[in-house]
Amino acid sequence: MALTNRYKSAPGAGTLAALILVLVFGSPWYADWARNNTDPDSASGWFLRLLAWPAWRFDSSDSIQEIFAADLKAILVVVLTFVFLYLLPGFQLARARGTLSQFFAGWAAYVFAGAFAALLTALIRTNPSLLGAFQAAGDGAAYGLFTGWIIGIATLGGYRGRR
Repeated sequence: MALTNRYKSAPGAGTLAALILVLVFGSPWYADWARNNTDPDSASGWFLRLLAWPAWRFDSSDSIQEIFAADLKAILVVVLTFVFLYLLPGFQLARARGTLSQFFAGWAAYVFAGAFAALLTALIRTNPSLLGAFQAAGDGAAYGLFTGWIIGIATLGGYRGRR
């Protein structure tokens, strides 16, 4: 089993989990289902809609600039997850694999990845503003805060690798 292999890389496992989250829950099919079949005023409906935050799409009535920004945001969430997992010191400071520092470093990496991906892509949307970029970064950080525990669990037990 790949996720329980003692030779797994923590950044690789976390990035794979982020890729699966974005591909499955960011898909147009899931986003449409969540929008049409959940109650935004309930906790479960809010969470199911939040899972669709880095939504990617390939056809829409939006401008090509908006579609490109949405797709780039989904890609950047995955790429920045790897970057932050590699750079965060939680893995370097942990003496043993599977410690809580790995869990929290994985979780934090996803919070940062969501916030920075939203911030960067807000600047290429139609009519960008600084306030819009800050609000988008807040949405991305909220997404990472409530879903990043999945990345934290995926990174548990992985080796950090050599520098």
